[in-house]
Amino acid sequence: MFPTPVQKAPAWVRHAYTIILPIALIVWLLPLIGVAITSIRPSGDLAAGNYFGMPSRFAGFENYTAVFRDSPIGWYILNSFKVTIPTVIGAVGLACLSGFALAVYKFRANLIVFFLFVAGNFIPFQILMVPVRDMTLKAGLYDSISGLVLFHVAFQTGFCTLFMRNFIKSLPFALIESARVEGVSEWRIFRYIVLPLMRPAIAALSVLVFTFIWNDYFWATVLVQGQHAMPVTAGLYSLNGQWIAAWHLVSAGSIVAAMPPVLMFFLMQKHFIAGLTLGATKG
Repeated sequence: MFPTPVQKAPAWVRHAYTIILPIALIVWLLPLIGVAITSIRPSGDLAAGNYFGMPSRFAGFENYTAVFRDSPIGWYILNSFKVTIPTVIGAVGLACLSGFALAVYKFRANLIVFFLFVAGNFIPFQILMVPVRDMTLKAGLYDSISGLVLFHVAFQTGFCTLFMRNFIKSLPFALIESARVEGVSEWRIFRYIVLPLMRPAIAALSVLVFTFIWNDYFWATVLVQGQHAMPVTAGLYSLNGQWIAAWHLVSAGSIVAAMPPVLMFFLMQKHFIAGLTLGATKG
């Protein structure tokens, strides 16, 4: 039913695996390597057509300095934090409550409500562009950080609820039954019994949602126009000139913009892996 582990495969499969894996990894990393090299390339190389060769000289310091000097990238990064952090708190917080309700309580419409949460994840978000934009205009939330936050919370809560509901389902139900026998209220059961057990899942889900929202470009351009609320993914376009595309500066800005989610993943790596693998084995 499951693939044979590489360690138990024939010798020729293991040798092919050791050869193909580094090649596949390099191919997968080629775009990132290209962006990193372009970020330290002088503008003269791009004007001369040197797109893929080695840089004629190291221009990393001046490129990264120009990113902060010639664009409000610091303000864009602050806007991204203003959008991402409330979204993570709101989506994960709502998912903990809704996941607990769908996993613990048995009511007639349980599966219907759960399927509604799941169904939202299968809707192509591009078709929501016009109705969401019109809704934010009517509600006075267009071109604002609060509008982006509310939309992301609404859109991410479905996936987060699916994640949390399945995680809570794997917890031993005897703990909840024992607390009920002792007369503990449902809120205290959630607060003092279930929530501490959900910490690995909360950490893993927070990293995922943080990465999703931080890297969002589509809704950042659809729902925001002014620099006062523009996240860094959309703000990187300001690094291009009116007539010339400054790809060396865009690449440097992209590396700067990618650092917060990368740092968060490495800081939360232990909890992230624990949250994804908890309950994966029996015993």
